Amino acid sequence: MAKKREPIDFGLPGIDDIFSTQAERDEAKLKKIYEIPLDRIDSFPEHPFKVKDDEDMMNLVESLKANGIITPATLRKKEDGRYEIISGHRRKRACELADLETLRSEVVDMTRDEATIFMVESNFQRTTILPSEKAFAYKMRLEAMNRQGQRSDLTSGPVGQKFSREELSSMIGESSRQIQRYIRLTDLKPELLDLVDEGQIALRPAVELSYLPKEQQKDLIGSIEMEQCTPTHAQAIRMRKMSEEGKLTPEAIEAIMLEEKPNQKERIVLRGDRFKELFPKDLPVSKREDFVAAAMEYYGRYLSRKERDNER
Repeated sequence: MAKKREPIDFGLPGIDDIFSTQAERDEAKLKKIYEIPLDRIDSFPEHPFKVKDDEDMMNLVESLKANGIITPATLRKKEDGRYEIISGHRRKRACELADLETLRSEVVDMTRDEATIFMVESNFQRTTILPSEKAFAYKMRLEAMNRQGQRSDLTSGPVGQKFSREELSSMIGESSRQIQRYIRLTDLKPELLDLVDEGQIALRPAVELSYLPKEQQKDLIGSIEMEQCTPTHAQAIRMRKMSEEGKLTPEAIEAIMLEEKPNQKERIVLRGDRFKELFPKDLPVSKREDFVAAAMEYYGRYLSRKERDNER
């Protein structure tokens, strides 16, 4: 059987080009902007960037009410006909808070991995990025780049080559070691990761703690709540070493956490079931200090009234 010949490209315009005007061809190249109903838009799977109803969000809502969506969101159409946000999660939330029904959006044709890379890059333009956001974003982007087969039009890498942290480092301007540290944070329990975001645990001790098994991390969280302090870098290193040697018991964690730390402020620690039972059952641990302060203020006013009554 004769081999089928491939068509020869003579560089001539196609049928569509011949029977369309330059204006029509120019218009086809422009971005298509649509008003997409909010109830047909889904969040990006495992979106690592947090959307908060904070002051910045309220300012965005007011701006949206006054001026509308200036920069359209970027969506990807899914196989089921619904849409997935690639860039614009905060804009969608602002529309919801403003009681709008649609989101002004550009709809693009992207694979999931292409969309992941675009999503990470677009969110990295924000001025403030939490450690947890960087951690999961770096991990997602590196995994997506490796899965997509290193297409030259996206990554300029040969087919089959796996991306390394060094190559990602050159793209985003973050050192390879720092990328590795951030990705390690994805092994922390959410409660510890929240403390990193809040600045109560620094990056390097958090990396050491990420090597602890989840059960030991749980014990550490309990000790942090009880002692109202977090481990130093040196203490985190010791915990990791003891864990690797099979010596990090709950008692060992508590002993380390009870050690006096440099520049540690004097604190009062309430231990035992007696005090635990005095707190309302639905009161978060983070609110116990406020509860104790309010109770002491109330008791102080009671003593003052009692003293005045005795003087009469």
